Amino acid sequence: MRAHGSYYTGLMRGLFRPLVPGLILVILQLTACAAAPAAPPPGVQSGRVIVAFGDSLTAGFGVPADQTYPARLGERLKREGYDYRVVNAGVSGDTTAGGVRRVDWALRLKPEIVILELGVNDALRGQKLAGVRANLDQMITRFQGAGARVLVAGMRLPPNYGDRYAEDFHRLYAEVARAHQAALMPFFLDGVGAVARLNQADGIHPTAEGYAIVVDRLWPYLVPLLQR
Repeated sequence: MRAHGSYYTGLMRGLFRPLVPGLILVILQLTACAAAPAAPPPGVQSGRVIVAFGDSLTAGFGVPADQTYPARLGERLKREGYDYRVVNAGVSGDTTAGGVRRVDWALRLKPEIVILELGVNDALRGQKLAGVRANLDQMITRFQGAGARVLVAGMRLPPNYGDRYAEDFHRLYAEVARAHQAALMPFFLDGVGAVARLNQADGIHPTAEGYAIVVDRLWPYLVPLLQR
């Protein structure tokens, strides 16, 4: 596996650093919202729905709401003539177990497509990969069972977690996607991870410019799932 120096440093300092009180409050508030979300307003939303389902990388930690990847993806879809509404279902600090608990809420949006970006927070905490795999399996099964097409967004780990663990972690995304015949983007931060100018000071969360590249790299994997 190729090394991504500053990206890996950012993972350690950004996603797994000791949390300052203000950040703890933000994460608790976001988690509370995810645990008991309000129902989508009836009769207000229309069009097909894509749910961007993930952690802080999806939520857009540190950038304005209109510059997160889900917001930029919504703009790209409109420019390309696709009638989809993208819902940002990212929660900072979330894990695959947290994602499982949020599936029911996401399904209330009746998504046609789900972009699933979760797992790196589990691995940074040293969780057993069998549990990560089981949670991803469960989420994909439930989304597909409701008729949604799923795009799995893979992630990477620093090599100091052990070559075997890091390689097994990255590989499990491909294995899970293949088992469910789901689409796969091998590395969500492709072209952005380890590029200092495209990341915030923590070295892991993209800047607005970085998220624009995320959408560009995501697009070829998403297009086959879209319908006019």
